[in-house]
Amino acid sequence: MTKRRVVITGMGVVSPFGVGSETLWENVVNGKSGVSRIENMGDMTGHSVLIAGEIKESTFNPEDYFEPKEAKRLDKFLQYSLVAAREAVADSGIKESGIDPFRFGVIVGSAAGGFNTIQKGYEAMVTKGPTKCSPFTIPMLICDMGAGKISIEVGAKGINKAVVTACATAAHCIGDAFRSIQYGDADAIIAGGSESTICTIGLGAFTAAKTLSKRNDEPTKASRPYDKDRDGFVMAEGAGILILEELEHAKKRGAKIYAEIIGYGQTGDAYDVVAPHPEGLSAAKAMELALADANIKPTDVQYINTHGTSTHLGDIAETMAIAKVFGDKTQNPNLRISSTKSETGHMLGASGAAESVICIKSIQNDIVPPTINLENLDEEVANLNYVANKAEKTPVNIALTNSFGFGGHNAVLIYKKYN
Repeated sequence: MTKRRVVITGMGVVSPFGVGSETLWENVVNGKSGVSRIENMGDMTGHSVLIAGEIKESTFNPEDYFEPKEAKRLDKFLQYSLVAAREAVADSGIKESGIDPFRFGVIVGSAAGGFNTIQKGYEAMVTKGPTKCSPFTIPMLICDMGAGKISIEVGAKGINKAVVTACATAAHCIGDAFRSIQYGDADAIIAGGSESTICTIGLGAFTAAKTLSKRNDEPTKASRPYDKDRDGFVMAEGAGILILEELEHAKKRGAKIYAEIIGYGQTGDAYDVVAPHPEGLSAAKAMELALADANIKPTDVQYINTHGTSTHLGDIAETMAIAKVFGDKTQNPNLRISSTKSETGHMLGASGAAESVICIKSIQNDIVPPTINLENLDEEVANLNYVANKAEKTPVNIALTNSFGFGGHNAVLIYKKYN
């Protein structure tokens, strides 16, 4: 059968910079950092990591979006997913289009779900006894509830599921939505991811795994992909949501079209639960599969928004994989890459969606956002154009984004300028 074309007709974001896809883009393209000292956890005694890409109460007040009682019954990751979805849905106009609700789906996941709820529930049971656990605990913490709550709010009765693949979650959600629409299972799908793990258990566990930066005295310089002085990633929180829609369906209702999604590749490392394969072999294969799915050549891609978390092994492996597929900058001088986690921190299961928004904005504006804090390029990374510290104005017709998760999960998405 002929695969149907799929376009993006709406975008929504909650990030460390605040609410809105344009807010994310303006800060990222201008090289601003959303990393700061943690404020919302209260007493930080005993923690060696004191920084994160935290969503501050000054930029996100739940009661601006939910009734007080409802806000108390929503974990932060659910609040973020709903607010981002509302922006994307309103942006697209899909809810008012008369779409068949059984052709309208939701695929939204989370890597960790309600960590804040788990912590609060445990503390309540330890201090007050097991009968004091809230009856809303389970629906507040399970990873699929973002999809469930969004579908209820918008009346989407089609495909309804959540993918959980660590930091590849949102990219897999978007890729699966792309496939579902291509093959006729839906006409439009709300897709993306949400995350909020900045709490004692989340921060403590990632610190114990020795994955986080401890550059507490310089928070805005802590996330530094490809820099030889990097010392780990910076945990962040937020949500990213896209509206994917079949092209003819979008055209028929006069929807604005931001970009077309043309490729999706996915592989597994089968190597280690945390570390990537040192040569990035499966990551390279995922990029090759996405290029083949899009029916394009490596030289057709102008921009890669990398996974680029600012970890020693991860940055090296990914750049080796990119060089293997696309060639280094002497072989492919028109290819730019950058890690916008240098600005946002790592939004875990939401990152693939937020970075998809950045790719789409890059295509729209013909600008490649920078990798900030890149002061001393690590000699071990591949010889690529990392767009250090300042955005570049350059034609961007096709952009690719990588998302790799603990467990060896790899997802690659490719977007193209719509014309």
